[in-house]
Amino acid sequence: MLNSLLTHGQYPGDLLSCLLSMCLVWCLGLREERRLRVFENRVLRRVFGPKRNEVTGEWRKLHSEELNDLYSLPNIVRVVKSRRMRWAGHVARMGEDRVVHRLLVGKPEGKRPLGRPRRRWEDNIKMDLEEVGGGRGDWMELAENRDRWRTLVGTMRDFRVS
Repeated sequence: MLNSLLTHGQYPGDLLSCLLSMCLVWCLGLREERRLRVFENRVLRRVFGPKRNEVTGEWRKLHSEELNDLYSLPNIVRVVKSRRMRWAGHVARMGEDRVVHRLLVGKPEGKRPLGRPRRRWEDNIKMDLEEVGGGRGDWMELAENRDRWRTLVGTMRDFRVS
């Protein structure tokens, strides 16, 4: 059953919903993105199974490029980023008095610890926009235009990295 779901372009609902629970507010670093891609490739290798070499007759694991060819939907990191951007559009259009807006966009008070500042949710949104060419302007003003923002979210989901 898992094989038929993935070959028809879908993750099993339980697996995807469990994996992506609360992905709207994740602050993914490079390490977390890599772990998600490794997990996704492990699941896809399990679903599609090994490949047999016609010449030698030996079985081998599928390479990442072969998995990308077999599974044509956006990878899990793209799904997370597009969902996060979609949620960012909602947050930007909320009033500043809403708790969600204050938590995700507000500036904390007090002294910060020494060292490099931790990546914030808003920083991820800005980085995602730069990745798809959304500009370096104010993302909240950009999100006010629903059609333009919806286009950027779709671009993020369908964006292919060579």
